[in-house]
Amino acid sequence: MPDFYLLIPCYNNREGLVRSLQSINYPYHLYSVIIVDDGSDLPIDAEFIHSNVSKQMSVTIIRQEQNGGITKALNAGLRLLYSQGKEMLIARLDCGDTCTPERFYRQVSYLRNHEEIDLIGSWCHFKDPLSGNRYKYMTPVAHARILKSMYFRNVFIHPTVMWRHHPDKPIFYPDNYPHAEDYGFFNQILINGKGAVIPEYLVTCELNERGISIMHRQRQLKSRIDVVRAYGTNKVLSSLGVFKLWILLRVPYGMLFRIKKVLYSG
Repeated sequence: MPDFYLLIPCYNNREGLVRSLQSINYPYHLYSVIIVDDGSDLPIDAEFIHSNVSKQMSVTIIRQEQNGGITKALNAGLRLLYSQGKEMLIARLDCGDTCTPERFYRQVSYLRNHEEIDLIGSWCHFKDPLSGNRYKYMTPVAHARILKSMYFRNVFIHPTVMWRHHPDKPIFYPDNYPHAEDYGFFNQILINGKGAVIPEYLVTCELNERGISIMHRQRQLKSRIDVVRAYGTNKVLSSLGVFKLWILLRVPYGMLFRIKKVLYSG
């Protein structure tokens, strides 16, 4: 039984996939990678991974015949993992995002030593690969403060997380929150479980201006409003969270990014 499984969706980003896999620092026999090839024009296979990363890497590839989007891809990976019927740790990473050498050691150790925690994230850097500019993403780290902050933003950046899967309570990514499926997924975990964040920059996320979350920012913000309304239990915080998101709908992304670079550069 591996210490954890790493779930990575991939669509036409072979270079980013290799870069992400090469950043993993953990004994090969203690983790396993699940890659969901979401209908890439040039299919991903094990030979490609072994020749470009390592022959020792344990990798399973799920090939989707057609591109169906990240939600379907992630759920295909989860169905395969859940079919084992065992409790396990599952981590996420996206193509192009990279981990510090200590990331998985920190997260596995944290979840082993804190059995009450089901979802663990970390702080991260967002980096523009063209300009080299980066900014920090910092969040609350304790469960109580995380719950309050989730009304206003997604505390857990998707490629930084690891969670504990309970076979009697399988959780899938919801398909009714376009471009905010991770926000809905984390809220599902936090309904009955606890979350925490390691206050270290363990992941660098590639900031791509053509990325899904930026290209579909308006739709994503509207989906986040739906998530707050669906999962929020505090009426006051729900109203304030929705109000903030409606304001963000009217602020150009370029302006927000410039503000973030000034406030959180480094």
